[in-house]
Amino acid sequence: MQLSSRQYDQLERAITDGTRLAIMRRGTEYLVIPERLRLVNGREVIVARHPSTGQHLELVLDELDSMELVK
Repeated sequence: MQLSSRQYDQLERAITDGTRLAIMRRGTEYLVIPERLRLVNGREVIVARHPSTGQHLELVLDELDSMELVK
């Protein structure tokens, strides 16, 4: 998935505000709270946590099918 400027803005705002994101990857939907965006071996990774369990997840941007801000 290649993010548009608008989607990068939404992602940055979600990180700043602690807003949830609905992310689809390989047919599975993840509802997460993003904590930061980092670069690993030249790939952008969203470091996030599950809102209920607190489990940490790392989601590689180029492996995502879609991403939406949950209001």
